[in-house]
Amino acid sequence: MSKTTELTRHLETLHINDMYKNDFYWTWDKTDEELDAIFTVADALRDLRERNKSTRVFDSGLGISIFRDNSTRTRFSFASACNLLGLEVQDLDEKKSQIAHGETVRETANMVSFMADVIGIRDDMFIGEGHKYQKTFMDAVKEGYRDGILEQQPTLVNLQCDVDHPTQCMADMLHVIHQFGGVENLKGKKVAMTWAYSPSYGKPLSVPQGVIGLFTRFGMDVVLAHPEGYDVMPEVEEIAKKNAAATGGSYRKVASMEEAFADADIVYPKSWAPFAAMEERTKLYQAGDKAGIDALEQRLLAQNATHKDWACTEEMMSKTKNGSALYLHCLPADITGLSCPEGEVDRSVFDRYLVPLYKQASFKPYIIAAMILMSKVKDPVAALRAMDESGDKRKIF
Repeated sequence: MSKTTELTRHLETLHINDMYKNDFYWTWDKTDEELDAIFTVADALRDLRERNKSTRVFDSGLGISIFRDNSTRTRFSFASACNLLGLEVQDLDEKKSQIAHGETVRETANMVSFMADVIGIRDDMFIGEGHKYQKTFMDAVKEGYRDGILEQQPTLVNLQCDVDHPTQCMADMLHVIHQFGGVENLKGKKVAMTWAYSPSYGKPLSVPQGVIGLFTRFGMDVVLAHPEGYDVMPEVEEIAKKNAAATGGSYRKVASMEEAFADADIVYPKSWAPFAAMEERTKLYQAGDKAGIDALEQRLLAQNATHKDWACTEEMMSKTKNGSALYLHCLPADITGLSCPEGEVDRSVFDRYLVPLYKQASFKPYIIAAMILMSKVKDPVAALRAMDESGDKRKIF
């Protein structure tokens, strides 16, 4: 029996009908069984590819990517996921489009959606704006479909917004599941999601928010650690607390990296900007206040510099369980002595975890592909079984 056959047997026990033709915004919008389905389909697609099986769901069609911020891993993961399922990818470069000449969101949404099956949007830089843009864009797409402008309705994959980074955090979690030998082994594991020093400013909050919003759903003991003033969105913290209460895990916040790392099974040291400062930044950009933006940047860089001791050093790692906690990072990391003089993580620590870090990143294309497949295929069990049983090969020679 193939691994994919085993996975589809589990998949057919899950209640997942609502995923068909629906968008993927935040992990906390989805049920436990729907998240389970994404992990299951991702593993099945990986198994099929490893066995040189064709996984083409589409004979033709487009995946539209819109990156309103720079990206390497997520950009190529989305392209890889679309290609895995048989879609071509067209990237919308806003600087080369008519958006620069005042084209409305509604017009852009309809014009890029002709013959599109999925749209991936990354808009993470401005608090209060990223998720709103994604919703506005997709509302225009749905209106275009209702009005008969579009012959079909593309679905959305959130490639990162100001609130959540679901493709990243679900890839992180699938990596953790594999590292610990199954989801049943995660209950009670301590996760330290900690702020870490960076010589740059303005990094999004969506990764730490996504981690506390997702990992608390697995009965884990999640600790959020940051210096005073580096708070995340309070509404996401409330979600984390409710998740922990429902699953028998825990969620707490501390102001000490050492306390968070103590006896931790998993550590995720990463820089992010203070929530209040990001709100201020959004208002300054909306007002076109360049002087105010420059002043805010200098203030935040100076504030960061007072917390250089918040770094994932060898000494800090020695405080974790058996001195060998699983180190996670969404990449790129600010590596002391390599990418910067002082940063989030010591070079020796990063080098020691290089292979597992790259394995962590390797799950993202399959997570995105699973999100697409679940939104576009009415019977994913039948589709995966057909792929498994087919003689069609991905690489012919």
